[in-house]
Amino acid sequence: MPPPMKQCEYSQITTQSSSPMESPKKKRIPHKKWEVFPGRNKFHCDGRIMMARQTGVFYLTLVLIVVTTGLFFAFDCPFLSVTITPVIPAIAGVLFFFVMGTLLRTSFSDPGVLPRATQDEAADLERQIDIANGSGGSYRPPPRTKEVIINGQTVKLKYCFTCKIFRPPRASHCSLCDNCVERFDHHCPWVGNCVGKRNYRFFYMFILSLSFLTVFIFAFVITHVILRSQKTGFLNALKDSPASVLEAVVCFFSVWSILGLSGFHTYLISSNQTTNEDIKGSWSNKRSKDNYNPYSYGNIFTNCCAALCGPLPPSLIDRRGAIQSDTPQSVAAPNGITTYGATQSQSNMAAATPLLQSESSPTNEESHLPGKMTISSPCATLTLGQPTPPPSTSNLATEAILKDIMPLKEACEGHHFLTPEETPSPPGMLTPGTPLTHSHTMHVLNAVTQDSMHEDSVRGLVKLSSV
Repeated sequence: MPPPMKQCEYSQITTQSSSPMESPKKKRIPHKKWEVFPGRNKFHCDGRIMMARQTGVFYLTLVLIVVTTGLFFAFDCPFLSVTITPVIPAIAGVLFFFVMGTLLRTSFSDPGVLPRATQDEAADLERQIDIANGSGGSYRPPPRTKEVIINGQTVKLKYCFTCKIFRPPRASHCSLCDNCVERFDHHCPWVGNCVGKRNYRFFYMFILSLSFLTVFIFAFVITHVILRSQKTGFLNALKDSPASVLEAVVCFFSVWSILGLSGFHTYLISSNQTTNEDIKGSWSNKRSKDNYNPYSYGNIFTNCCAALCGPLPPSLIDRRGAIQSDTPQSVAAPNGITTYGATQSQSNMAAATPLLQSESSPTNEESHLPGKMTISSPCATLTLGQPTPPPSTSNLATEAILKDIMPLKEACEGHHFLTPEETPSPPGMLTPGTPLTHSHTMHVLNAVTQDSMHEDSVRGLVKLSSV
């Protein structure tokens, strides 16, 4: 008698089918869009903070501002508040918090990134461009442009081969962040982000307030040193407050660049230009006598109000939105070809479908070769805890089935059994008058055949378990 089967052997016998229709669907965990964002950006706090990848200079900016202001509060403000007025530390505190607030707002916000075209949109746009240029699929036309009229001035819209879109007016592609930014001004490493339509006003307020803070600290540090030197001498004053020397040096070398940058952007705001347009000379009279800035309102006050007080547009990329499971996306097929427009579940099902596989299925002869253990369909119906019947039990079960079939055989003795020559044709080719009295006999033969097949499968399972 074969030894009893172990639990692990039952687990092998009751292996579930690998068919994609029978396997349970795995619940897909939703991801946020910022996790698959195509640009070169870093996200923090679940996508709330968006920055460029190169943030080393930004941290240097933070250290310079915090350390210089901290030294001023620690070594200069106590003496100045007693000697002159306590308003000095209060003003310095207000300026410091305003500078930090505008800096973080500029660095952590979306500058106005334009979303890239989807695969369907890009394909449709490429088709339209090819038709307009009369080019084939293998020929790539020269840089593509469109022309629009804005306030009587012709403005060219350039095609972005990375984002697959025609950039709107005043937009440009940042090579560092790899994004098209609306009303692109420049990429500022000091704030660690691009400066565009959605954060330009905060950038301008940052450099303007930083200019006031730098001048304020530099002026009162010099005042502190002069007042101390009048009492104890210049050298003793430097010994009593050595941090004042460091503050004065940092402020002296940085105030000129900060003041120059603030003045330059004040000019840009008053004329309603961007740094990118000014460097390229887009609206310079040198290009043409009729060339002028179509975005200027013709008034300095109106231009400043439009740049600093206008409505803040919403973000277009929805970086904190959840990715839907049916959203078309690029999926790599098993054969290495990337397919677009299919969902992840459809691609997985296509990969698991036998008709889509390049491998040939094993034949019946290969499945019955010795040494190859296969699990047939009756094996999948067994459940854990159901013992496999021994050989003696299978024989008894077979004899009981045959006893149940014997009365049916006796009842059919009066029937006429057809010879192979009298076997009728397929259902679509029956001739009139063909006797159909063989149908009951055919049912008996099918039942006996099914029982014998079941007996063979049971015996095979018993041999498999004994091995």
